[in-house]
Amino acid sequence: MTLERLWAGWRAAYVSSAAMTPSTGEHDCLFCALAAAPDEDALVVARDDLAFAVMNAYPYTSGHLMVAPLRHEAELEDLKPDEASAVMSLTQHAVAALKAAYTPDGINVGVNLGRPAGAGVPGHVHLHALPRWDGDTNFMTTVAETRVLPEDLRTSWEKLRSSWPSA
Repeated sequence: MTLERLWAGWRAAYVSSAAMTPSTGEHDCLFCALAAAPDEDALVVARDDLAFAVMNAYPYTSGHLMVAPLRHEAELEDLKPDEASAVMSLTQHAVAALKAAYTPDGINVGVNLGRPAGAGVPGHVHLHALPRWDGDTNFMTTVAETRVLPEDLRTSWEKLRSSWPSA
């Protein structure tokens, strides 16, 4: 099967001028609020001096985590080297915990930079880590625009905290 393409060069002006609503600072930032809250309330799975891992409140699959720097920063390239290292280290721990807790067939790790790239919170850079299984997609997402999650967030949080590797 070949993907068809429809060239519409006239849309370039629209796409490049589409308005984005950036965060206006840490006072309205979801990740800054989560980092400041108690771990159990915010469902923070792990943290260190520079970054933290937290459950995604709108998960794609059970166990969907997000890893973010503690410092409010929108751009990946503007993270300080020690912050970038801390985010990657926690992401590695997240992958190990997901494998131990869920025994998935695969894992997605990714970052969406900017709202057009899929970032739901474009003002604070963060990575996603989530387990995947053969056949974990079904008609519900396509037909009903609904995700079926077999586990509540608190259970996922407890499972991942207990599976988190020791530092």
